[in-house]
Amino acid sequence: MLTLTARITPLSSFGTHPMGDTLFGQLCWALRNRLGEERLTQLLDGYTAGHPFAVVSDALPAGHLPRPTLPGHWFNPLPGDDRKAAKKRVWLPVEHFDAPVADWLNHCCAASELPGGSALSNPHPHNAIDRRTGTTGEGFAPYSMGRQWYGTDAALDIHIILDESRLSAADLERALGDIGELGFGRDAGIGLGRFRVDAFNTVVLPTQADANAWLTLAPCAPQGLPWDSGRCFYTVFTRFGRHGDIGVHLGNPFKAPVLLANAGAVLAPVGYQGKPFVGQGLGGSGVLSKAIPDTVHQGYAPVLGIRLSDREEAT
Repeated sequence: MLTLTARITPLSSFGTHPMGDTLFGQLCWALRNRLGEERLTQLLDGYTAGHPFAVVSDALPAGHLPRPTLPGHWFNPLPGDDRKAAKKRVWLPVEHFDAPVADWLNHCCAASELPGGSALSNPHPHNAIDRRTGTTGEGFAPYSMGRQWYGTDAALDIHIILDESRLSAADLERALGDIGELGFGRDAGIGLGRFRVDAFNTVVLPTQADANAWLTLAPCAPQGLPWDSGRCFYTVFTRFGRHGDIGVHLGNPFKAPVLLANAGAVLAPVGYQGKPFVGQGLGGSGVLSKAIPDTVHQGYAPVLGIRLSDREEAT
């Protein structure tokens, strides 16, 4: 499989944080609209059986990786043991990837220190409108929804594992360009989620010497796989998904919820083997959606091999 990195520049605020599983979902719609539904069906053949045609990472700050979700005592402490400062250091510059994981905390930076600064989340006021009268009607009930704003110099990297025997890199790049032009996620119809693809290159993601665990770059579904549970660390969240594109008009836009481990998870298998992604494909056969029974959800994540030492070594 081929590993590609798309470097994008945000051109507007985002209503949905660009995470790997939601990016994959919109990529599927973009491919359907460009290549046709039959072609997308072919690409998704075997998706829930461990054969994805593409695995998409979160949109990460350019040149940075997420700090592993490890307990604090797994890292060597910062000078002065400043725990508040340690919590803010969540992004590792890729040039420090080869350093021992126990020392990563000393190399990580806070979101505010990123080129272009941190993405700012601000509430945006809304109110329901009665389309028959063009007014708020009797039930004036304003509410707020978050928007994410990136700095003018911000750039993001999306790492994609691609099976080039099933989809060409050129078609993938064009589909990403379509997403950026039309907008990604919530409120794309009113201008949110716009971005420009500035570079699209074949890369080799780094792996540490003597790696024995994986660091994930997107949410994934590790449930039921052969892990060394005492050496796996992650935070979980529930994805309450919705259909996009024309899927919102097919009766019920809501999907069944799925439980995922967030990006930055550390997963140690019973027997380590180098591979570009881990996890499993979810859905199919009406499991996630009655409106579109073939619906799947990305439970895979691109990974980097890391050397996870014993706890006693991080002192």
